[in-house]
Amino acid sequence: MAATKAIELEVAGRTVRVSNPDKPYFADRGLTKLDIVNYFISVGDGILGALRDRPTTLERWPGGWFEGAKLSTRMDNRGDAFYQKRVAKGAPDWVETATIKFPSGRPADEVCPTELAVVAWAVNLGTLTFHPWPVRRPELDSPDQLRIDLDPQPGTDFKSAAAVAPVLRELLAEHGLEGFPKTSGGRGLHVYVPIEPRWTFVEARRAVIAVGRELSRRLPDQVTVNWWKEERGERVFIDYNQMARDRTIASAYSVRPNARARVSAPLRWEEVDQVVPDDFDVLTMPARFAEVGDLHAAVAEKAFSLDSLLELSAKHERDFGEGEMPYPPDYPKMPGEPPRVQPSKKVEGHWDESGNRIEKAKD
Repeated sequence: MAATKAIELEVAGRTVRVSNPDKPYFADRGLTKLDIVNYFISVGDGILGALRDRPTTLERWPGGWFEGAKLSTRMDNRGDAFYQKRVAKGAPDWVETATIKFPSGRPADEVCPTELAVVAWAVNLGTLTFHPWPVRRPELDSPDQLRIDLDPQPGTDFKSAAAVAPVLRELLAEHGLEGFPKTSGGRGLHVYVPIEPRWTFVEARRAVIAVGRELSRRLPDQVTVNWWKEERGERVFIDYNQMARDRTIASAYSVRPNARARVSAPLRWEEVDQVVPDDFDVLTMPARFAEVGDLHAAVAEKAFSLDSLLELSAKHERDFGEGEMPYPPDYPKMPGEPPRVQPSKKVEGHWDESGNRIEKAKD
């Protein structure tokens, strides 16, 4: 297909160039690059509310999504799609950035959206999914959101996560917290809890671990917080490591790379067990947004304390000996972390009491 002539759109007072607007982005649904740009504009207040002043990783699909397309998780940008964690060269001067630090300590200047034109500019580069950090400028080391990821494991599905949601809501209320649910756009469910930016990533992660452990006690056959896949079974995994530094969740209103072009949709609590992920896609969300508005608007307006969940975390450690849990494999060894080896491969004699591997003496 021959490239079509670029067009210019006026987006909230900015002129944004859209190159090759007729390029197929979801061919099975007849959706073009311009369709995706226009989708994001139609939910503008929602997507900007999810991203404003947050360092944001861009998940770029410059060739659009197609069956068999591969998303590279490496930083070499090989594959049909890739994550971009540093602002693109040649970005307009109105594309602002924030300097974040990776777990290694290395810094990076990430896109930090402040206006809707930045979203449209990023979509022109092939961005389908936006991955904002749970922080806002200027408190880049202090999360202002707890993000609780209900991740269905093999043998479970979205309805399994939805069945856990009322118990999660009840648990949050017991600790003086309010959560805001959304579909992931895949099989899972996300719940955001706005918090005061007074705690570290380590403390926020411990709070989510406490939530996961408590849920698993109340629903032992339905929920697990076990990091190792071999121990999860057919249960919903509370992915606590999504609260670790540099771990992000697809934003509300992001488009997900699948055949239907689903989107991550904010929900009312009473809707959670009444919907399925396929209800929300690029074609249906604009009308829903026009009807209900941004159901996550209050996430930016409220802020709760973590004190009660951190007390629960301390109780778990004091009463049950439940301390730290494994971090993702690319993290440096963290204080108090247990051995980072799956249980079926662990040989007790190879590890000391601190969880460090014992090096064999050389001859």
